[in-house]
Amino acid sequence: MQGRYSKFLKFIHFAGDLLILNIAFILAQQLRFEEPTRYIDQYRTLQIVFNLLWGIVAFSLRIYEIRRVESLEKVIINLFKSLFLHVLLVFAFLFSLKGYYYSRLHLLFTYLIFAVGVFGWRMLALLLLKKYRESGYNYRKIIIVGAGITGSNLYEFFTSRATFGYHFKGFFDDYPEKSKHPDKIIGSIQDAREYCFKENIDEIYCTLPLHATEKIKDLIQFADNSLIRLRIVPDFSGFPFRRVNMEFYGNLAVLGFREEPLENLFNRFTKRTFDICFSAFILVFLVSWITPILAILIKLESKGNVFFKQLRSGKDNKEFVCYKFRTMKINDGADFVQATKDDVRITKIGRFLRKTSVDELPQFWNVLKGDMSVVGPRPHMLQQTKDYSAIIDKFMVRHFVKPGITGLAQVKGYRGETKDPREMELMVRADVWYIENWSFLLDIKLILLTIRNIFNGQEKAY
Repeated sequence: MQGRYSKFLKFIHFAGDLLILNIAFILAQQLRFEEPTRYIDQYRTLQIVFNLLWGIVAFSLRIYEIRRVESLEKVIINLFKSLFLHVLLVFAFLFSLKGYYYSRLHLLFTYLIFAVGVFGWRMLALLLLKKYRESGYNYRKIIIVGAGITGSNLYEFFTSRATFGYHFKGFFDDYPEKSKHPDKIIGSIQDAREYCFKENIDEIYCTLPLHATEKIKDLIQFADNSLIRLRIVPDFSGFPFRRVNMEFYGNLAVLGFREEPLENLFNRFTKRTFDICFSAFILVFLVSWITPILAILIKLESKGNVFFKQLRSGKDNKEFVCYKFRTMKINDGADFVQATKDDVRITKIGRFLRKTSVDELPQFWNVLKGDMSVVGPRPHMLQQTKDYSAIIDKFMVRHFVKPGITGLAQVKGYRGETKDPREMELMVRADVWYIENWSFLLDIKLILLTIRNIFNGQEKAY
């Protein structure tokens, strides 16, 4: 059994989503109203609208076009986008009505139950699909033309991930002696045509070097005329990049060597919305009452302002004023000299604030203003940016996004005093990875890890 049943997967996902949506709608009625049967007629129209709008949103955003090589995180993000758009459309519909009132609590219950149900259903469906493929069903038969380094890497990728449902049949190459897997080569490039017909091959992966133009053209022509999908895998092993993305400017293919999820408008909107809500919550429910207490303690121990203000390097290397609770005595080296262990400039209350990271709470004002984000690469002093950008490779890549109060590098322990440039290299590597792999779920994970580290204590928090 190959991929002939794949067309039913969309229907199964869609039917499951609609079932959960309607269950959520009805359960919300039971939770909201003491006599839910009285509201059946009034809410029947709204229930129909819910179903229609979900169908429109889901198929418009193509959330059922789940590729074989698809991460669970990508599926969840697409579901989140669909839910968000569905909420907007439903509220737009409700605002257009006159003389009708629908319970906001009912809507809230519906979406909460639906969100939990649909995320759980999607994860269960993907798990079952993976198990189904591991059992030898819903697979595609493939061959690889070109048994060089790229072809070998592709073969190892397919054979190590049985859940994707690819059955590798063999290599075809004119130079078998150069391959890492000569035992897997079953013929020359010319032999691939006959083999495709004989074994009903579904996909051909071409990993030939791009200068083999005529051979690649012949393969494309053969695949098109034989109703076989052809994938060309270019060799970028000579480039120090893990990811390559392609855009088309008219008929011109333009390659980008760094994927930046935050270049996507929806992702930026999601991150900024979370930043505003989270920072506003912290400022209102924590910073508002803790500031007067800390202000008294800071003033009692040393003269000077309660808040420490310093220029830091922000997004696109633009300067901004970063706010913190003052933890040091007034000194001339604050803008140039990093804090060190047992630093005599640090006050007693300042040592506590640094140890618990409470000194950074005012930075939530920077987040609300838009200078910073809750999660991102930590902002450095201007002098540090100048010094390290000259000696650390990719240091300036950190400034493609807004700096953060916490981040991947900080969670990994790369914070505080940095004596060895190699430590800074590791920090930069972590920050670049974050930029290339950002997701909303990753931000939530880093926030939770930061909270855990605060309670467990951090070695270099001084």
